[in-house]
Amino acid sequence: MTISVFTDGGSRGNPGEGAVGIVINIKDQKSKIKTEENKIIKTGKRIGICTNNEAEYLAVIEALRQIKNEKLKFKNDEEKVEKVNFFLDSTLVCNQLNGKFKVKEPRMRELLIKARELEGGIGVYPTYTYIPREQNSEADKLVNQALDTL
Repeated sequence: MTISVFTDGGSRGNPGEGAVGIVINIKDQKSKIKTEENKIIKTGKRIGICTNNEAEYLAVIEALRQIKNEKLKFKNDEEKVEKVNFFLDSTLVCNQLNGKFKVKEPRMRELLIKARELEGGIGVYPTYTYIPREQNSEADKLVNQALDTL
């Protein structure tokens, strides 16, 4: 089973009211059956006052929680998670998660530690790939929809 995750976070005001957008695509490749089944989970929700970078981290953290919860539903070895690939449009957060940039800000360090703890609960180490904003439009749309609602 391969999981592709598109995350985005944003705040209006920076810091300001923040939200996360998450699109999780679970591709189940059954070994005995020649079909592929996909399950897509979409989430957009407000997260309170935060910076844009905090919102980006919180989107990854929320996605890791959701993956862990989905994993608990898997019943046998044929449904085990083999790959988890994250795609995000924040170069800072992506590079920090990949260990390429130092995390100097204490709040960001706390969020990185939380993400690392959750990574351990999904059974595989995820990859984090930077993508341009225009390739992350679905997650971005979920952020804006959440921020536009009261």
